Amino acid sequence: MKKYNFFAGPAILPKSVIMKTAESITDFEGMGLSIMEISHRSKQFVGVMDKAISLAKELLNAPDNYEVLFLTGGASSQFYMTAMNLLGQNQKAAYINTGSWSTKAIKEAQHFGQVDEIASSKDQNFNYIPKDYNIDPEAKYLHYTSNNTIFGTQFQNAPETDIPLVADMSSDIFSRPIDVKRHVLIYAGAQKNMGPAGTTFVMVDKNALGKVNRHIPTMLDYHTHIAKGSMFNTPPVLPIYVSMLTMQWVKDHGGVTAMEKKNTEKSELLYSEIDRNGLFVGNVSAEDRSKMNVCFSLHNTELEKEFLAISKEAGCEGLPGHRSVGGFRASIYNAMDIEGVQVLVEVMKEFERTHG
Repeated sequence: MKKYNFFAGPAILPKSVIMKTAESITDFEGMGLSIMEISHRSKQFVGVMDKAISLAKELLNAPDNYEVLFLTGGASSQFYMTAMNLLGQNQKAAYINTGSWSTKAIKEAQHFGQVDEIASSKDQNFNYIPKDYNIDPEAKYLHYTSNNTIFGTQFQNAPETDIPLVADMSSDIFSRPIDVKRHVLIYAGAQKNMGPAGTTFVMVDKNALGKVNRHIPTMLDYHTHIAKGSMFNTPPVLPIYVSMLTMQWVKDHGGVTAMEKKNTEKSELLYSEIDRNGLFVGNVSAEDRSKMNVCFSLHNTELEKEFLAISKEAGCEGLPGHRSVGGFRASIYNAMDIEGVQVLVEVMKEFERTHG
């Protein structure tokens, strides 16, 4: 039986990327060695790194003053690295709180300067994106989480402000076009929509760095990694390689504009069934629904185990919602074909026929 991977992360990868990675684990580029055992200083891997950086800039249409880094520590490491490198001790940064990850980002940033939580959707368990807020014009940057994996909300557009933006795009990077020039820094854990767990993507305006008056430990200074091409220490070779293959796959399939069209089609199909089917209900505000993580529930929660069981029988894996929300979560990242969503929709229709 064909399996459809709805896990939120580590998440689905394109089949062609998995196949190419499997080949390279045995023999990378005819070297007779695995990609996992070659030197990161070898010309073969340097070529991988150069290509990954080039693809990221091309796909996001990044200007020349932006640098691409592949680091470790996950997006969680960027919660403090961004503030450490961009926010002076006597300066202020604005944060929009839309869920677990932005809450953690706020907590870490408070160690390095003044944090102004200008808006929050905590009052309704993060089921919407705040729209009304005021930003101090003296703020060094505005931080937001573009897509909320746990709660299923997404900024449909970047916040409207003249303040430079910092964005955690862990779960929707490369899923749609973005205006990089409005962002002083973008970061993302790879394991949601870009590659396997193990590397962290950072795109930063190099002109914004070096302006805080504090000692920054060597490994936490973006300048260190820019100067060494993400190879100050041994980088996570395999996750970077797979991320490069995934970005190449995105390019080969029309780039981020084509990904957005595909993701819109998939999400509209699933949300339409949720809204039509009397057994189910969407968990978040309709105008803020994520195209990456579709969160929904049954009106009768006693039927949850049965629905999950028949979904699994149809090949749909990874549908339980996050423990803090419950219900169901269908993660439909770039690599999820519409066929998987169609199968899930048919399961929902059949469940309605038998329980409606």
